[in-house]
Amino acid sequence: MKRITTVFSLIMVVAMISVSCKDKASNKIVADNVENATSRDEAQKQLPVMSFEKAEHDFGAITQGTPQETTFKFTNTGNAPLIITDARSSCGCTVPEYPKNSPIAPGDSGELVVKFNGSGQNQVTKNITVTANTEKGTETLRIKAFVNPKEAAPAGPVK
Repeated sequence: MKRITTVFSLIMVVAMISVSCKDKASNKIVADNVENATSRDEAQKQLPVMSFEKAEHDFGAITQGTPQETTFKFTNTGNAPLIITDARSSCGCTVPEYPKNSPIAPGDSGELVVKFNGSGQNQVTKNITVTANTEKGTETLRIKAFVNPKEAAPAGPVK
């Protein structure tokens, strides 16, 4: 008898809790909050897209130590302002320069200048990682060159 009373009491408590929770949850929904959340979610889907004219540049054959420079042109083909936060090279011999502190509006273009000091030997390839507020978060550019050694000076006096 005691067992039946305990089970019945437990069933009653569970039934009361489940009924009372349903009423309170539906009262907590505020229509303005739902609209604000929907607008916010739609705005977050709008992202910039960084479209480069070229993703790789080949300097060809160069003499060791001869500085080189190229420009990577890009357009924001997305539907939100593009913000570049960083551009780094795979080594210190290559220095990227990017537009800082200026968002690039949808449809507008910009340039990223890459300077290579000509170091290395034979086939040299360097990657430049551009960090921006795009969907991927990073874009990769590449430069390459065939670096010929400088001509060696004569070992003795020249007559």
